Amino acid sequence: MTARAVVEAAPNFLATLDEARRFLVEQDVDTAAAHYARLQAELVEMVQMLGWSPGCGRHARFLAACSAQARLRLARVQRLAAEAALPDLREFVLGQYVVLYAHSSERVALLAIKHQRQLTYSA
Repeated sequence: MTARAVVEAAPNFLATLDEARRFLVEQDVDTAAAHYARLQAELVEMVQMLGWSPGCGRHARFLAACSAQARLRLARVQRLAAEAALPDLREFVLGQYVVLYAHSSERVALLAIKHQRQLTYSA
């Protein structure tokens, strides 16, 4: 039986998760708590899945950036992965959110979360 990978949240991930919570409150204060609770439950399931299979997310789509602006955004995200000392960038889709993470076979670092309508990850 193989060991599970350690899954940890980078400080940037926690900051972007708080941005997501604030966004939900701004959209509809009456339903924000329920939506955020659902997101948290989905994150717990995702962490369990990533622990067993770190590469189960899709390849990060933005890695094929062509424009100069997109390459600058890509450089910021790659810095997050470098800070985590993990080479492979992937994305995990959770409903209307996309989680960016870096991984090896032993470790997963959650780097950022964004709503699918956001153009870039906050870094």
